[in-house]
Amino acid sequence: MKIVTWNINGIRTFKNGIKKILDSFEADIICVQETKVTRDLLDEKTAIVDGYNSYFSFSRGRGGYSGVATYCKDTATPFVAEEGLTGLLANQGEAVGCYGDQVELSSEELLALDNEGRAVITQHHLMGTDGPQKLTVINVYCPRADPDKPERKQYKLQFYQLLQCRAEAILSSGSHVIVLGDVNTSHRPIDHCNPDDVDNFEDNPGRKWLDHFLFETEENTENKSTEDDLADISQNSASGGKFVDTFRHFHPKRSNAFTCWSTLTGARQTNYGTRIDYIFSDRSLVETGFIGVDILPEVEGSDHCPVWAQLSSTLQFSPKFPPLCTRHMPEFIGKQQKLSRFLVKIPEKQSVSKGSVESLPGSQDAGEIRENLNPVVQGNSVAKKRPTDREADINGHKAKRSKQTKTESNAKGSLLAFFKPKQTPLIPSSGKQAESSQDVVDSESDTRRCPSDAQKETNLSNATEMENENQNEVEGESTSIDKSKDCKKEPCTVFWKTVLHGPPQPPLCKSHNEPCVLRTVKKAGPNLGRQFFVCARPQGHASNPQARCNFFAWVEKGK
Repeated sequence: MKIVTWNINGIRTFKNGIKKILDSFEADIICVQETKVTRDLLDEKTAIVDGYNSYFSFSRGRGGYSGVATYCKDTATPFVAEEGLTGLLANQGEAVGCYGDQVELSSEELLALDNEGRAVITQHHLMGTDGPQKLTVINVYCPRADPDKPERKQYKLQFYQLLQCRAEAILSSGSHVIVLGDVNTSHRPIDHCNPDDVDNFEDNPGRKWLDHFLFETEENTENKSTEDDLADISQNSASGGKFVDTFRHFHPKRSNAFTCWSTLTGARQTNYGTRIDYIFSDRSLVETGFIGVDILPEVEGSDHCPVWAQLSSTLQFSPKFPPLCTRHMPEFIGKQQKLSRFLVKIPEKQSVSKGSVESLPGSQDAGEIRENLNPVVQGNSVAKKRPTDREADINGHKAKRSKQTKTESNAKGSLLAFFKPKQTPLIPSSGKQAESSQDVVDSESDTRRCPSDAQKETNLSNATEMENENQNEVEGESTSIDKSKDCKKEPCTVFWKTVLHGPPQPPLCKSHNEPCVLRTVKKAGPNLGRQFFVCARPQGHASNPQARCNFFAWVEKGK
């Protein structure tokens, strides 16, 4: 059995569908995080993948945010699947159960923890040496603690608490448990590219929770020298510590094994990242069933890389898909949906009345609200009177006549007319020109009556003379217009050059003597919106000569 976890940073980035990448892992269970898709935007090629059955959890508060999904091969179909950790989103008969003690959290807090679509639980049957056993896989995308939002720090710790409560409760019921996904906390200094740059690294609440949640293996205790340290470890393991970081179990001393990098600074090029994607498992399963665990930093397409684990056991698949499976969604099963599914009953308190505008849907603007309440626009009735039979006949007769006229006018046109050059008639600019043109016309009419060579020469000379005069006047006018345009253009050009002077010239960084890149401060504070120059190379450790140097320069105002 092989299992994979990967934060894909948007499932819709796979333009040709996700099947190709799923097949490339050659895994039985693939858990993805940060799908950034809501149910109304989930398309069929993503939800229904040939050879797989999938289970989604969507964010209910924000679109394009959070979300997790678990894809299982048809040969590894789970027997039960559940959305969320609290049990509040599970329907009767499709829950895994075992929720533990959730008394410390209110019902509002529990619902808020599940409303962001951060967990999917699938339960499988594992065929091991000791016979069939249950295996519960908890796919999670843990929240990130935004330093600018203190409430998110509390939200993250509550999610950790709920996750541990649920995982330990399922483990106590006799099932093996694997918790995997993006935990959004690097555990040890070896899991961080620059732990010295982090204030109070060990005192971070997320790391303290991991200390309590994980069991310290013997390999990880080699760095502990005193008996007091070993006693602390055993005490922590006794109080909690029912799960093992499987990667560190197989690779206790491997450094620079990161799974997440900043895309803004190009840190992946220098491997300047953190390890925040894990596969945790109960101690018994790690000791008896796991063969190997590793990361796949060569797999691109996200700011994270996948993590895989191989087990010696095999899975027994369920003959039918659980109710949470996307194959049971009405929009994908190909059945006619009832009209009542699209209608929502509105309580009496929210019924629309002539005097209440707030009760209308929030998606309507003020104009739509006024039109719905009273269909009158600026004193004119929107609804028109139905025309009488006589008016209808008259209007129909007019419409037929206008249509017939249009058809006739279009029929008179010839295709050759579009290819004939346009004739530009000469417009006289003075009385003399008008008289001369009139003479030309008169002479031409006389010529038609009695043509003669003398008249032809006279008419030709008059026409030539008039044309030369017109040409001189046109040239004079165009020259004056060009001069006036130049006069107007010069001050405009100077003005726009002073306003839109373009970006400043980048300086050269002192370490590499290369042009810097221009950045803008986007963090709220006194420097918000200010621009500055930094080294153009990707971010990396200070000891790496190929990484970005510490050059920094503010852009002076007015430049």
